[in-house]
Amino acid sequence: MHQHYDLLIVGGGVLGVFHAYHALQLGLKVAILEKNNLPQGSSVQNFGQIVPSGMDPKWQQYGRKSLEIYKSIQAQFDISLRQNGSVYLASDEEEMVLLEELAAINLANDYPSQLLTASECLQRYEGLRADYCRGGLFFPEEITLEPRVALHRILSFLIEQKGLHYYPQTLAVDVETSGATCKVMASDKRVFQADQVLICNGYEFQALFPEVYRQSDLQAVKLQMILLEQQPAQRIPGSILTGLSIRRYESFRECPSYEAIKARENPDSLAKKWSVHILFKQTTDGAIILGDSHEYADVNDRESLRIEIKSTINQYMMEEAAKIFDLQTWNIRETWVGMYTQCKTQDVFQKKINDQIHLLTGIGGKGMTASAGFASENINHILGK
Repeated sequence: MHQHYDLLIVGGGVLGVFHAYHALQLGLKVAILEKNNLPQGSSVQNFGQIVPSGMDPKWQQYGRKSLEIYKSIQAQFDISLRQNGSVYLASDEEEMVLLEELAAINLANDYPSQLLTASECLQRYEGLRADYCRGGLFFPEEITLEPRVALHRILSFLIEQKGLHYYPQTLAVDVETSGATCKVMASDKRVFQADQVLICNGYEFQALFPEVYRQSDLQAVKLQMILLEQQPAQRIPGSILTGLSIRRYESFRECPSYEAIKARENPDSLAKKWSVHILFKQTTDGAIILGDSHEYADVNDRESLRIEIKSTINQYMMEEAAKIFDLQTWNIRETWVGMYTQCKTQDVFQKKINDQIHLLTGIGGKGMTASAGFASENINHILGK
């Protein structure tokens, strides 16, 4: 039998890690059980773009809080953070109208943003095509992380400096409550005890409480992403979001002109068919992450998404990207599929099995940007404070 914890978290993705971070800040004894050696799910399959600017008002507040938390960790421990800002690039007059309207909303919300002319965008972003860009909206506070290392470094920080107990390659297969204590059983027969158990299972629905997930409104989302070879000399700072992102992201739904502009879109476009918007993010070694598409399946039918990569989608994304930037090389280093879960009717999936066992997943595409801020509030809710 292992020692007794105040809080035991199943799953070492970004939601689990930041609940651990805030519990440790409160002086609690915390453990994470992770089924892999290091987390492999949505938290490392993403762009590493931390963009509160794209979120609805509620989640933008969590995202802004997350920026502060990430920056405070970076000041103590290198987690690959760069404060290099995010820019939304308009490709036509409609998208420019939305940028102007969002700039006014940001001003009212006291969130710094700066409208850029087309020529200012061309000066800042090497290789940006003049025939694409009508102007931009820049968010100076926003940051990028390297997705394949950031979460793993945050885990190292918590283990080395905050006293987190981390159990890799530990698959939790059963949780039961007896009196005031929870027991968590691992597949290798180890047993862990805790006052509270938080299950942040990402898209792993088979091991614990499968019937709860089967009856939920969760859906799985599959993304296709591309990593281009490093550009010999071209440097494109920060997160680059483009016209299709302006037409997709929640924050723009607050804009007065949004609904009329959306109504004029072609319902039969390939962008609509595969829910594509084009994002660029250059890694520290000069490679470029490009994407992404979205395919959806009910949680009970997520095998239908399969893991194969559709070359037609990648080809379409490459063609669209080439209309936006002239890159020095378009050679592909690798392609991959990312997966996350979201709810159809609510913004995150939370369920209490009883007063001590809590389920949390389905944060959708908001995980990397907003989990840190969300967890700072939600940990008190879980601990009943």
